[in-house]
Amino acid sequence: EERAVVRKECAAIRAAISENDQDYRHRNLAKLMFIHMLGYPTHFGQMECLKLIASSGFPEKRIGYLGLMLLLDERQEVLMLYIIGLALCALGNICSAEMARDLAPEVERLLQFRDPNIRKKAALCSIRIIKKVPDLAENFINPAASLLREKHHGVLITAVQLCTDLCKVSSEALEYFREKCTEGLVKTLKDMANSPYAPEYDIAGITDPFLHIRLLKLLRILGQGDADASDCMNDILAQVATKIESNKNAGNAILYECVGTIMSIEDNGGLRVLAINILGRFLSNRDNNIRYVALNMLMKAITVDAQAVQRHRATILECVKGFSFGDIVIPSICLGLGSGVGWNRN
Repeated sequence: EERAVVRKECAAIRAAISENDQDYRHRNLAKLMFIHMLGYPTHFGQMECLKLIASSGFPEKRIGYLGLMLLLDERQEVLMLYIIGLALCALGNICSAEMARDLAPEVERLLQFRDPNIRKKAALCSIRIIKKVPDLAENFINPAASLLREKHHGVLITAVQLCTDLCKVSSEALEYFREKCTEGLVKTLKDMANSPYAPEYDIAGITDPFLHIRLLKLLRILGQGDADASDCMNDILAQVATKIESNKNAGNAILYECVGTIMSIEDNGGLRVLAINILGRFLSNRDNNIRYVALNMLMKAITVDAQAVQRHRATILECVKGFSFGDIVIPSICLGLGSGVGWNRN
């Protein structure tokens, strides 16, 4: 009877692990520890220990460390992932310039490690290293480019951020990514924009808005000052701008970054009109934060396409009328915006 109950519980836990159930992960591991103490095999739960240790909550970490002590021993290869993960976390937080120079080759090697969690941590460490010692940036260009082909979203988002920081500190990296990676990044963004519902990445009906935003920021850097790269990304920017809905904050955040990218890359009149129209919709939003960022972006857009900004004059004036005494920030931006497009002559 006991064996039947244990088999049933183990089957349920295996199913939860395969479904990546995060809410009950610590409970399932606690059950596995009890099953282990009864003498039954629990090797399939070893990776769950590492996932709980890597989580941000104290109760989850506590169960993770307890599971680590019970379910693993010195012969388990999984234990090495835990040790490497701890080292990378420490390096990512306290790395000095001297440490960066000494350990950069090891971190570069771990960017190709078989476990995606280690690759993700290594990418974050690489960001810290190139910030401390920009001269080491060229060592990470090729490994970072290879990480952009990852399917694991955790690795991919850190890889995109690593490439973004490399572009900021190295003109060589910027040219390399612009030439070799622009098409791949556009394809990745297109796949995400057209992807079916994925519960593990879904926020407000959008697949991984954080990765959307990181990709748009990197494309913005690659498109600035380069007509070929800008042409390559025009279609996907138009698709994101028209497909993403603005009724949730996640959608607004993506649209804002998309507008910023459109306004920064090389000239495309139709796209810029579309971007300014999105900002016009933002001005009609009840949320003052959204109005504020829209007005700030319109201030930058004046130098690019003042005529398109002029079309939203009535909406901008409504922003001034809609604020009571004491609300001075948004009205002052509106007045500056009006002055910038020459409304004082009308």
